[in-house]
Amino acid sequence: MGRWEPDARGRLEQAALDLYQERGFEQTTVTEIAERAGLTERTFFRHFVDKREVLFGQQDLLRTICVRTIEAAPASTLPLDAVATALEALVPVFQERHELVRQRQAVIAANPGLQERELLKEAWLTSAMAEALQRRGVTNPAASLAAEVGVIAFKTAFDHWVNEPDAQDLLRLIQVSRDQLKDIVAGT
Repeated sequence: MGRWEPDARGRLEQAALDLYQERGFEQTTVTEIAERAGLTERTFFRHFVDKREVLFGQQDLLRTICVRTIEAAPASTLPLDAVATALEALVPVFQERHELVRQRQAVIAANPGLQERELLKEAWLTSAMAEALQRRGVTNPAASLAAEVGVIAFKTAFDHWVNEPDAQDLLRLIQVSRDQLKDIVAGT
């Protein structure tokens, strides 16, 4: 295959995930990923800074979606509802790539360094949402609390969706998780 063929990024991503699962993240090289995808190392580096970014390259997109959704929410929207709506807006990004997301999470679960990076990514997203709420006039600690608990509810739903073979629709799982959170806070 030549590098001119379509979807080089997608092919590199799939090749990397396959190799990470077969050989382990640490044991896989960029050269092997490029070869498996039928591309060159140079092409790999046009799409990814390093082999870790294959797993985390979507973080800017996720942040942008969340921040823009919070900023676009009506002024009357409660902070936690604005965060929930922002996180629900991520569903199409994950839903269309369900099997790749499952592979990605399995690779991360097998590597402590990648788990740490995942936690940093979550913290960065949480912080961005809290800042977006603050720009809407929500004071701290309410902005930080809404972002933190919203991400926890999302992560609970996401983990269920990724790890359960018969998991429901991700959007529905997020809504159930959010509703359970509200019930806990209300004491019901």
